[in-house]
Amino acid sequence: MVPLPIQKALPIMSQNRVCFWPLLLIVLIVSIARAGADDGIELRTANIYSEGTRVQADVYHLKALAGKSLPAIIMAHGWGGTAALLRTQAMDFANAGYFVIAFDYRGWGNSDSRIVLTKPLERTKSEQIFTAEIKEIREVVDPIDQLQDYLNVIHWAMGETMVDKARVGLWGTSFSGGLVVAAAARDPRVKALASQVGFFGSAVSKLPAEQLARSREDGMKRARGELAYPAPRVREVGNLSGGPIREKFLQYDALVDIAKVQNCAMLFIAAEKEELFDNRAHPEAAFKLAAEPKKYVVIPGIAHYGIYSEARQQASDLAVNWFNQNLK
Repeated sequence: MVPLPIQKALPIMSQNRVCFWPLLLIVLIVSIARAGADDGIELRTANIYSEGTRVQADVYHLKALAGKSLPAIIMAHGWGGTAALLRTQAMDFANAGYFVIAFDYRGWGNSDSRIVLTKPLERTKSEQIFTAEIKEIREVVDPIDQLQDYLNVIHWAMGETMVDKARVGLWGTSFSGGLVVAAAARDPRVKALASQVGFFGSAVSKLPAEQLARSREDGMKRARGELAYPAPRVREVGNLSGGPIREKFLQYDALVDIAKVQNCAMLFIAAEKEELFDNRAHPEAAFKLAAEPKKYVVIPGIAHYGIYSEARQQASDLAVNWFNQNLK
């Protein structure tokens, strides 16, 4: 998911576009869509380590293809989501013959959290036993940490015997729709990506002065120990769960990254009635900046969350066809 824009919230969404979709409704839609497991698919969990923290992934492939070298698709959720919500999409890719890895970012879903000290480390006289007071950084939104998780999952995939290392793709939706471009810009082993209803960040030079000041103030206070990390799943942006680390958004602009993407086929899917941001400034802008091969599709008649309901299968078919053309 992406953050729902509200006045004076984040320097990342249009402030004159307001939409309060309950997260529960999205969960219900996806839960209905994913009802019923596919007996032909092998599903297991895997532990991946990102900056020393355990990240959990769900791994899918057709049982009939066990032991074979397969093209791979790596997936992650958007703002406030979890890998469990990607199960239907992951099974679509697995049924199409892909080795699929869907993971939770650090601090989300079934993944462990980064841990920070909340007071100085205390040593015993022997200095062999330490006493620490710690805090989990759980269910916050940090685009730089999430990008690093994507990159580390790519590293992990390269050690899987069933993954064809020359045929790796990324899939992202909403907030992760921009992260897949940033990841591809940093790892040339990514050969194709699909980004649906993607948000691509904001250039610092284009931020309203008030939003820029708020982000920099948060960074200053956090660096001085005067501002704690947001509480888990706090609702600071619209009705979505997960407080933003605002100063980290100043480092995130996937539209700048797109020029660094090499030899990667890029598909961008947009919703015609997108209400959370301006398509011209995000997926359309990304498409114009991308190198060939590339494709831009606008699904008519849907708003942002229609990509998970009435247009889900259409978007999935577009992504499967794109990966088939460029990874098979």
